[in-house]
Amino acid sequence: MDTFIGIRFKKETAKRFQEFSRTHFKSHTEAMATMLDFFFYNEISPKEKLGPTGRTIETSIKKRINAVIAIMRDMEKTQTKPTVAMIESLFQTETPTKKPLILEKKFLEKKKEVRFREKQNHNNGL
Repeated sequence: MDTFIGIRFKKETAKRFQEFSRTHFKSHTEAMATMLDFFFYNEISPKEKLGPTGRTIETSIKKRINAVIAIMRDMEKTQTKPTVAMIESLFQTETPTKKPLILEKKFLEKKKEVRFREKQNHNNGL
């Protein structure tokens, strides 16, 4: 049977370690041994800062993406849309309006119709 030794911790620290150990390991001894092995094999100190975390990297990437989106929207408003409008206006063809043909005078006189006529019905007493 393995022998145990008592180590004194502050109450809050001991409770935090116990909760962590219960969720990730079978025993407190296994949890402590794994943590010590991690620091030993990776040759790092627990007091070292490992650099940016996933959250900080994510926020910086989101900021850059938002900046790129803003740049693209500005380009679209100031460059792309006006250019497309100018090119479309160049390629639009208007349908020519149909103008009456210019006819000689003698043809115009033949086509004139009488605008007013007498009534054909003589039964009216007027």
